[in-house]
Amino acid sequence: MKRRVAIFDIDGTIFRSSLLIELVDALIEEGIFSKRTAKEYTRAYQRWLDRKDSYEKYIIGVVRAFRGQIKGVRYDDFLRVTQTVTAFHKDRVYRYTRDLIKKLKHKKYFLLAISNSPKEIADAFAANMGFHKVYGRVYEVNQRRKFTGRMLFEDLMIDKAKVLKRAVLKESLTLKNSIGVGDSEADIRFLSLVERPICFNPNKKLYTHAKRKGWQVVVERKDMIYIL
Repeated sequence: MKRRVAIFDIDGTIFRSSLLIELVDALIEEGIFSKRTAKEYTRAYQRWLDRKDSYEKYIIGVVRAFRGQIKGVRYDDFLRVTQTVTAFHKDRVYRYTRDLIKKLKHKKYFLLAISNSPKEIADAFAANMGFHKVYGRVYEVNQRRKFTGRMLFEDLMIDKAKVLKRAVLKESLTLKNSIGVGDSEADIRFLSLVERPICFNPNKKLYTHAKRKGWQVVVERKDMIYIL
């Protein structure tokens, strides 16, 4: 029989930050990325902290910084930092999604995770949570085990709905009784495919869409979980 699937975004949905942000900060700290790298997103970060601009602009700056610095980095150095970051942050998760994952695992759901962070760190983080399959950004490595700066499968990863459809076919899954959890408008397309979409700590665009569609909205704040 085909297994039921539960699909989760990772950054800001399970992990209480962004894996990419923590990774870039650590690569700078280790001297693998230039200290000037932070200039790409420092202003956007400050404006987000001051609630003068969006978190999305901050993340775009971090992504730009990563892609500008990754070329020529030794894969082994990258993997070492990835493992350090994962070990340090593995328990910094939201209680709601952590407990939901445990419940769904007990019910024999196929647990699928999608992240716009590099696949290496998404794999390590999601493995600790018990996921069966992880999709993350794949960056090319040459024969000398150095990054080329080129991202692979970009046309797939730009659309999480495509990722979900691919996984359903490859893993012999069913969307019947399926569950999806996301936190931003980038997750709308895959949430539209599942039977039970959950918008967790959604940004304004996702919240507006969820209310129009009648989707469940869940907010975790301090030690409280609100079902809206």
